[in-house]
Amino acid sequence: MLEYAKTILPKVSFSRELFRKELHKCIGWVESNQLQELSDWCFKNFNDKYPVILSEEFSNVAA
Repeated sequence: MLEYAKTILPKVSFSRELFRKELHKCIGWVESNQLQELSDWCFKNFNDKYPVILSEEFSNVAA
């Protein structure tokens, strides 16, 4: 599912709401041992555009 996330998230990054929705789903789908890799990849690729969404979604996982 990690590769799916890396495919779909760039395609929906034009829309704030759609990006948040798909990121949330991807976080739920990815295996726990791949979560850190997904987080690192997302922050590397989307932190300039959606830093708040990334912080909120990944902090919800840790909670």
